[in-house]
Amino acid sequence: MTLKEAPATLVTLEGLTALTHAIDIGIAASCAEAVGVMDKTLAVTVEYMNTRKQFGVAISSFQALRHRVADMKMQLELARSMSYYASLKLNAPADERRRAMARAKYQLGVSMRFVGQQAVQLHGGIGVTDEYIVSHYFKKLTQLEMTFGDTLHHLGEVSNQMQDTAGVFA
Repeated sequence: MTLKEAPATLVTLEGLTALTHAIDIGIAASCAEAVGVMDKTLAVTVEYMNTRKQFGVAISSFQALRHRVADMKMQLELARSMSYYASLKLNAPADERRRAMARAKYQLGVSMRFVGQQAVQLHGGIGVTDEYIVSHYFKKLTQLEMTFGDTLHHLGEVSNQMQDTAGVFA
C-alpha cells in the first residue's frame, strides 16, 4: 500500500527522548495503580480479620496480627509517598526524572511484595484461591512489580545513580 498526497505533520525528531518520557509516565501511573490495589488489599484484609473468629474472638484482637497489619499500613504509606514523588517529578529534567522513577519503582516493589504476601498470610488458605479477591489483588501486585522493570532492576538503577553522585546529595 502506498500513501500518496497524505498530509502528515512531523511530531518530533527526538523520538528516544519522547519514548523515555512516556515510559516514565507509565511508571508513575503503575505506581499510582499499585497504591490503589494495596489500599484495597489492606481494606479487605482488615475486614476479614474483623469478621474471622478464632477461640471465640475476632482475629483482629490478636496483638501479633495487629502488628502485621500496622506494618502493612506503613508500607502502603511509604508507597503512597513515593507514588506522589514520582508524579511530581514527571516534568523534571530527564536525569532527575529517571532517578525519581527508579526510586519510586524500587520502594513500590518492596511495598507491593510485602503487602501482598502479608494479606495472603493473614487470610490463610483462602487467600490463594481464585474464588477470593485477595488472590487476584496479589497477582495484580506481582504483575505491577514486574512492569517497566522489576524491583531488582530499579535497585540497580538507584545504586548506579548513587555511584554517579557519591550518594550524598542525590
